[in-house]
Amino acid sequence: MSAKETVQKILDESMVGTMATVDNNKPYSRYMTFMNDGLTLYTATNKKTEKVDELKDNPHTHILLGYEGEGFGDAFVEYSGSVSISSDEGLKKKIWNDQMKHWFDGPEDPNLVILKIEPQAIRLMNKTGQPPQDISL
Repeated sequence: MSAKETVQKILDESMVGTMATVDNNKPYSRYMTFMNDGLTLYTATNKKTEKVDELKDNPHTHILLGYEGEGFGDAFVEYSGSVSISSDEGLKKKIWNDQMKHWFDGPEDPNLVILKIEPQAIRLMNKTGQPPQDISL
């Protein structure tokens, strides 16, 4: 399997990862649930969160996905991207799943926004026996 195919497999199968933002030149990370369409990532959040405010000031993020905690050899993805904040009703319906009911009334909830993350750089890390591999975009 090529590095790009391995990255795509990780993005398709690993929904939970960490997402970093910057506030006052300090990094902040949190666990998020991601969906993907190819190499583009999406995650739902409340528009009243600190991360949304941070992303309005600095739309760059760094995401880690795929590490399973099995130890050396677990391939994972380092993903640097640019975030746009969307209230598009069609996108909210596309991303919606029943797990979101814990935080939102439904896809029409006015506080629900979707963070769309376009890749700027992707690197496959820790694949057994191989150095980090940059993925061409």
